[in-house]
Amino acid sequence: MGRKDASTSRTPVDQYRKQIGKQDYKKTRPMLRATRLKAEAKKTELGVKEVALVLAAILVFLLAFYAFFYLNVSNEVDLDLDPEEN
Repeated sequence: MGRKDASTSRTPVDQYRKQIGKQDYKKTRPMLRATRLKAEAKKTELGVKEVALVLAAILVFLLAFYAFFYLNVSNEVDLDLDPEEN
């Protein structure tokens, strides 16, 4: 009797998981292996979002580098060209 009471107190989530497990059990091994390999490949593949973020970071770094030297050179040129010296 204890088992019957325990089985009826399952949550809907547990029942759903059991149903999914039964469906997976019906699949053949090659199908399960292909599904697993596909999921692993999807996890490890380099996405477009990651590539775009890396390129954007490099671009920001280069622009900051360029702006730093541009401002330093432009200040030095202004100081060297004092019109009062002539």
